[in-house]
Amino acid sequence: MSGEIKVLLPKLGESIHSAVILQWFKKVGDVVQLDEPLLEVSTDKLSSEIPSPIAGILQEICAEVDQEVQIGDLLAIISTEDRQTNKNLEKNNPSPISINAKRNQYFFSPALLRLAREHKLNLEELQKITGTGSGGRVTKQDLELYLEKRTVKEKGSLQSIERLQMTGMRKAIADNMVRSFYEAPHATLITEIDITNVVQCIQKEKQIFLEKCQAKLTLTSFIARALIKALQEFPLLNSSLDKDTILMKRFINLGIAVSVKQGLLVPVLKGAQDLSLPKIAQGISALSHKARMGKLVPDDVTEGTITITNFGMSGVQIGIPIIRYPEVAIIGVGASYRKVIPREDDSLAICSMINLSLTFDHRVLDGMYGCAFLNALKHHLETDKEL
Repeated sequence: MSGEIKVLLPKLGESIHSAVILQWFKKVGDVVQLDEPLLEVSTDKLSSEIPSPIAGILQEICAEVDQEVQIGDLLAIISTEDRQTNKNLEKNNPSPISINAKRNQYFFSPALLRLAREHKLNLEELQKITGTGSGGRVTKQDLELYLEKRTVKEKGSLQSIERLQMTGMRKAIADNMVRSFYEAPHATLITEIDITNVVQCIQKEKQIFLEKCQAKLTLTSFIARALIKALQEFPLLNSSLDKDTILMKRFINLGIAVSVKQGLLVPVLKGAQDLSLPKIAQGISALSHKARMGKLVPDDVTEGTITITNFGMSGVQIGIPIIRYPEVAIIGVGASYRKVIPREDDSLAICSMINLSLTFDHRVLDGMYGCAFLNALKHHLETDKEL
């Protein structure tokens, strides 16, 4: 039995129509296994590996690195001629994840392969590393030690230049930010919010909440709930712009920026308008965990309607983030701090405070609408402290 199978760029998400080829894991003539990664592509949302739909030999590569391809475009052709596949399997193209017992030391876990690709380490070099794991397998510690020894520190001039190639994810983020910044006229408003009641509630309830809901009770969850309520009063912030038409969404898909090793990912909590505070906390926790473990799928990062980014976790009190295209607004959360506040009865109180920034597309709404929205968000966050 023989034949040729065409590998096409699959659908990667509802709003994703194209992708850029980042790298090929195989070359023409290589044997590929069913579901073994063939190549990596990048969208403006995240990077994805495209697996082989069948076992065979990579006969032709039809899209080059850095080339932009559309959904359904031809990526490669795989020959499925059994005799040729069997003949070449051991002789020319050993699989990086082999099931052959005598090549047990060349079993590389997906996490190990991912780390190797991040450091531009090819399979041939990976196979030369002495493994200390079971059966001589290369462990993550073996690879990290090898990379540490391989690193050559430049000496001499104090003005030495280190060149760092942008990752696919970083390039995708950069392209999306440039598009958003130059297409949408940005405007920003900042307000100071008293979160003393929220902080006291978190301190009082966090342990019971964790045991009951299996998720941490965090300030982000309270901000998300207050944001959802404010958006229902001021829906223009939860929209997008299609030429001269404003698409106002009655559903709220809330993007939560998560810092990972490769950059910043924004998983999306969908249908947030229908979620209680415990459900919001559980959803944010689950998505953040998937992001840090590298387990997000395209559906997790698409169709967002507004985004929260918390740079306060790094200690920064005020920031002005860039809107994520095609959204029209983004909320920036600063670090909390203590401040003496005079009360209406002239008494003084030490309060926990944060600065929230609202950056919005000035084509869709004006400053007074943004001020009213921000005041509503402030009101809900300062007064809604019930779980």
